[in-house]
Amino acid sequence: MSSRERILGRVRRALADAPVDDTPYERAVPRGYLREHGERTVEETVDLLAENLADYRAVVHRTDSEELPYLIMRLLAERGSQSVLVPPGLPPEWMSAADPTRVHDRAVSTPHELDRVDSVVTACAVAIAETGTIVLDGSPDQGRRRITLVPDHHICVVRVPDQVVSSVPQALERLDAARPLTWISGPSATSDIELDRVEGVHGPRTLEVVLVG
Repeated sequence: MSSRERILGRVRRALADAPVDDTPYERAVPRGYLREHGERTVEETVDLLAENLADYRAVVHRTDSEELPYLIMRLLAERGSQSVLVPPGLPPEWMSAADPTRVHDRAVSTPHELDRVDSVVTACAVAIAETGTIVLDGSPDQGRRRITLVPDHHICVVRVPDQVVSSVPQALERLDAARPLTWISGPSATSDIELDRVEGVHGPRTLEVVLVG
């Protein structure tokens, strides 16, 4: 008799007199996750999001819908961007003041072609205050996952307060797990065993988050 057979035999004997519970797993396992850590106002939640985004080395800007096109224009100009990748469903007024050549994602676009793009501008699905995380779900105003992973500069617009939640469980309630979710906590970064930080390895080196509201 192998060690595996002996262990499984002991498990079967230990469970021999256990009562049978036919309750489905999704009801048998408690799911009462904590939705919020304390009570926060909308303003406090947005402030926490901005603080945690900055802690992850994202650059945070605040504006309103009227000034948004001019802020995007300024951010692209400061970056020196000559081309900007725009998802098909991005509100056209967001880019109405920007000068760079607009590049549209195509199924035939290669990683090399995307790498030549200077910046990408997208919306988001939800933003999580407690973790400083932006989530994209591939909706038309965000585009396919790859357009935010190849270019080196990503401007992400968050509608405040509609798209801001306090916690991860609250975010999960809004998201569709069948969609291609991309969770972004600051610019792309990694560290080796000696904790030497390198940015831009598997995503944009610079993340600018615009809170609009």
